[in-house]
Amino acid sequence: MIDLVLPWQQAGAVAGGLIAASVALRASRRERLASTAVFAQEAGFVLGLFALWQLAGSFTVMGPGGALARSRWIWHFERAVHLPSEAAIQRLFLPHPLLVQFFNLYYDSLHFPVLIATLIWLFVWHRDNYRRIRTTLVGLTGLCLLVQLIPVAPPRMLPGTGMVDTAVEYHQSVYAATAGFDPDQLSAMPSVHVGWAILVAIAIIGAARTRWRWLAVLYPMMTTLAVIVTANHFWLDGIVAGLILVLVLAVQAGARRALSRLRRTRPADSFLPEALTPEGLVVADGLVANDQAHALRQRRGEHDELAGTDDGAAQ
Repeated sequence: MIDLVLPWQQAGAVAGGLIAASVALRASRRERLASTAVFAQEAGFVLGLFALWQLAGSFTVMGPGGALARSRWIWHFERAVHLPSEAAIQRLFLPHPLLVQFFNLYYDSLHFPVLIATLIWLFVWHRDNYRRIRTTLVGLTGLCLLVQLIPVAPPRMLPGTGMVDTAVEYHQSVYAATAGFDPDQLSAMPSVHVGWAILVAIAIIGAARTRWRWLAVLYPMMTTLAVIVTANHFWLDGIVAGLILVLVLAVQAGARRALSRLRRTRPADSFLPEALTPEGLVVADGLVANDQAHALRQRRGEHDELAGTDDGAAQ
């Protein structure tokens, strides 16, 4: 199978090259290269974030011994709250090899290219939305990485559930020819795949103006189905990723409201300096608007006209 995902070493090297290119372009001080420099900087930043995510998957703060116990707890908790059985959902698709192989490829190859394509679309056509979504992406991924430091085995590793490792079954595994317990496979909680997919849908619905934008909700739905069918995540993995995203969005909204209140409560300038120039009115925090300067020039002109009239009458 073709693996479209860069290892963290290569992703980090490319990210470093892009950021270095951005610095060099800015140093040239050519206005025509300014947009290219910004694009290179943002691309390097996002790719570096991806490299960090890849690298963080190989670290844990606990040994792998408790990964299966945590996975088993999630399984029993889901049954206690009557969530649908992942095994039952997978059994619906197992008799259809082409569908299963499609979901294997979907899980392995689609999440990062779709995220990058969305960010490029926002950067080119919806720059204001891009900055907000970029910040949300950083917060979401960072918090997910912190949670993933606690190892949790995916459902395909949990015995007694009847779930099949479909990637190994069809020789499409990105980990190994057989199921194993390397640290990169023990970061099932939360599902970054699902979290990114929800964020992509939010970005498209928020920025696009066509009525077809609501079809974007199908992407997180398909991603959730893919992680279940391939036995890579529990329902709870996706739910927790969604809750983390809600938390990040709530913090951002609160920060924007606080900044807005701060701006509204700034004390207005209560005085104007005596020395006023036609180029602008100098005040404590900068230049007053040009229309005020224009009004001042008009008043000065009227005063000069009146002074000229008085002088003529006196003569």
